[in-house]
Amino acid sequence: MTGALFETGTRLSAAVAEALPSGAPAEEGGWGRLFSVEWGLSVWTLLTFGTLLALLARYAWKPLMAALDARERSIQSDIDEAGRQRDEAEALLAEHREQLAEGRRRAQALIAESREAAEELRRQLEEKAREEGRAIIASARREIERERDAAIAQLRREAVDVAMAAASRLLEERIDGERDRRLVMDYIDELSLSGEGGAWQ
Repeated sequence: MTGALFETGTRLSAAVAEALPSGAPAEEGGWGRLFSVEWGLSVWTLLTFGTLLALLARYAWKPLMAALDARERSIQSDIDEAGRQRDEAEALLAEHREQLAEGRRRAQALIAESREAAEELRRQLEEKAREEGRAIIASARREIERERDAAIAQLRREAVDVAMAAASRLLEERIDGERDRRLVMDYIDELSLSGEGGAWQ
């Protein structure tokens, strides 16, 4: 930009120099004129340059600096927004990680609770099976006791009948009375109590 200003100032100076009358004759080859100082041209060149510089400072530099400031503010705003978004992303990532950790903790707690519930159910089922087994065994024992008592009673009745039949043959008379049957039963009970009739129990 400075080069363009300098070139514009040079052109204006040349135009002014051509417009002014020159009192010195042109030298052959133009080398003397090239290195000679013309104070009028220099003044007009400096004046033109100063004017252009003042115009640019008033009308070009301020908008240019304003544009640069606006661009700088825009870039800084973009940097701040990027930083804010980065902070938000980091916060979301931390929250996501915390949620994952909480989910893992809950899953582990549920697994532990399920295992404890399954173990408790297994213990309850085993205890119930034991109780049912004991009840079945007790019922079977009671049934065996009843069957045994019934068999012993049947055996006693049959033994009484055999004894009465044998006694009737021995006595050659029939013993059939209820009193006689009761006497024989009492005798067998006495034998059982004294230990002599252990075979009937």
